[in-house]
Amino acid sequence: MYDLNLMIIFAHVVNEQGFSAAARKLGVSRSSVSKAVAKLEHSLGASLLNRSTRHLSLTEVGASFFDYCTRINDEADQAHKMIESLNAQPRGVLKVAASVAFGTLHIAPAVGDFLHRYPELDIDMTITDRVVDLAEEGYDLVICVTRNPPEALVAKKLAPIRRRLCATPDYFKQFGIPQSPQALAQHNCLDYIHSGDSGLWRFDVAGRETLVPVSGRLRINDDEALSQVVLGGFGLALLPTFIIGKDIQAKRLQSVLPECIPIDQNVYALYLPKRNLPLKTRALIDFLSERFGPEPYWDKE
Repeated sequence: MYDLNLMIIFAHVVNEQGFSAAARKLGVSRSSVSKAVAKLEHSLGASLLNRSTRHLSLTEVGASFFDYCTRINDEADQAHKMIESLNAQPRGVLKVAASVAFGTLHIAPAVGDFLHRYPELDIDMTITDRVVDLAEEGYDLVICVTRNPPEALVAKKLAPIRRRLCATPDYFKQFGIPQSPQALAQHNCLDYIHSGDSGLWRFDVAGRETLVPVSGRLRINDDEALSQVVLGGFGLALLPTFIIGKDIQAKRLQSVLPECIPIDQNVYALYLPKRNLPLKTRALIDFLSERFGPEPYWDKE
């Protein structure tokens, strides 16, 4: 196995265009740098540098080998910075956007605990359902519920979004419990409409996706508002558990056919691709991942 230190010294010699400059950069003697390169050449059995009194250039082998040494040097720098970041405290201002329902119900309550943990950090948060341009608007992080996160951004999954077909116990006592998705044709199905979609609910029947046509006397574009109508006993609906989890836990709502409802959305933290993710951004992502996890608290019955 080759000595990685020798490879890093060689990379510095090429980058600094000389033994003396590399020695100053590394804080060692010129002779130790020269000996390190000579030792590396001997171990490889090949000459890496063309040497003259005034000029230093790479041989053909040296040019190819230098690419690998550069990557190793870069990785070593990144490892050093990673260790430094682990020992540092997040500080500064973190600009965050979060979708309205999830941001209000779960991100906002988490922010206080997060800021208590990191006293040198402030947050500027926007609650919105519009599409946010991170680069143009200067956001560090966007937290949203989606089925397909944008390919141009890095998407870190924070938690699954489960939905439940639910109504009040009194509704089911009066109209009966549907035993299959097709039985919904006999029920008042209150519909959440988004981007014009309406009238088709998605189920998993025997491992196959099935779209079931439904109808009812209410169509609405807000899940929280829809949950209030369902709690009033007027009908049943497919609702996300991050909104109705407490109502299911308290038996105010009853869930049916849970095995037929696929997980087709997740909560994501979205951020711009960067070689070095800022410590403040990483801290919030890790905090929320820890707080929500693969089995979020709102799904515990």
